[in-house]
Amino acid sequence: MQQLKPAEILEVTIQSGVNRAAYSFRQLIMLGFLAGAFISLAGAGANMAGFYFLADPATSGIGRMISGIIFPSGLIMVFLAGGELFTGNNMMIAAVLDKKISISSMLRNWLVVYLANLISSMIIAWLIVYSGMLNAGDGLLNEVTVGIAVSKVSLSFGQAFVRAIFCNFLVCLAVWIANGADSTIGKIFGIFFPILLFVTAGFEHSVANMFSIPIGIFADSGATAGLTWTAFLVNNLLPVTLGNIAGGGFFVTGTYYLAYKRYEKA
Repeated sequence: MQQLKPAEILEVTIQSGVNRAAYSFRQLIMLGFLAGAFISLAGAGANMAGFYFLADPATSGIGRMISGIIFPSGLIMVFLAGGELFTGNNMMIAAVLDKKISISSMLRNWLVVYLANLISSMIIAWLIVYSGMLNAGDGLLNEVTVGIAVSKVSLSFGQAFVRAIFCNFLVCLAVWIANGADSTIGKIFGIFFPILLFVTAGFEHSVANMFSIPIGIFADSGATAGLTWTAFLVNNLLPVTLGNIAGGGFFVTGTYYLAYKRYEKA
């Protein structure tokens, strides 16, 4: 097994952006729907695994770590089984910087994939609530699920934005490392540790939040003041989306492009 060098990974990333820009509308919808479902199912499993410890502030760090062990399965499924995930697709900026695709084709991909991720995540969230799975632990999982949603919509714009930068910095690093691995196990390990880190640290991921906040809203049924669809979209999803673009698109992809391609093309 041989890991690609960073400059070689950049070329793989650029070509990936070219390929994604060529996908049809149907492909983007279908693959975006799958990716949203993969991330949501991983979120459901992560909450189930960690809710007992997450319920107590004194053990919340342990709960996040346990959840972080489970959650990478979502990105692993996206990467290996196939899917279009908005946060990972922020790396298409490399192909734009290299003038291999247009800004409009990148934005087309982002918009369609984002909406497909959102729709599938919300469907999974509703189905989880409907199934009664949140009754686990005599309803403690339901309480923790609502609490997670409340904590996310209670962040200030700046807090959510910065946490989102950190999050997609790590998510895109996970994709970057996996792009450089030449074996399935290498790709899995490349994804696992950065995602474990972001979940344990408590950073903000827009597609994960498309599941974790709506499921809290569905489970809460309007009982908690401030936990509304407007709060979800404006207080959290907007700043987190912008922060994810900055963290993954510019701080990771843009930095590597400047390091390995800027002067080569000058």
